Amino acid sequence: MSHEELSIDIKTENHGETLIYKLRGSLDIATAPSVRAALVEAAGAGSHDIIVDLTKLEFLDSTGLGALIGAHRRALEHGGQVRLVVHDGPISRLLNITGLMRVFPVYASLADAIEGQARLTAAP
Repeated sequence: MSHEELSIDIKTENHGETLIYKLRGSLDIATAPSVRAALVEAAGAGSHDIIVDLTKLEFLDSTGLGALIGAHRRALEHGGQVRLVVHDGPISRLLNITGLMRVFPVYASLADAIEGQARLTAAP
């Protein structure tokens, strides 16, 4: 894997009271600390409803999952939540296998996540 593949682009949008983070690239040991810092700061600073769009993410490892879990815990402590947007594929399978599909509200589209409708459920 080249150095260019070990990067992540974070695009933040403010949608009313919800912050939207659109991640692109690889959320892994090299990039998770900066993502964790941004998400945990947002979760503890008054913007407690956070949507993380993972549809452009190419790779997600355990440190990336840890960053998402840390932000989710912080948001819950402040009365909010972290919602995830994923497409069917490796990342949704990872969330299902790890049981995180039951922990996070997960949606197939950003519009569904914003509206809080059509939440995906874990596969049996």
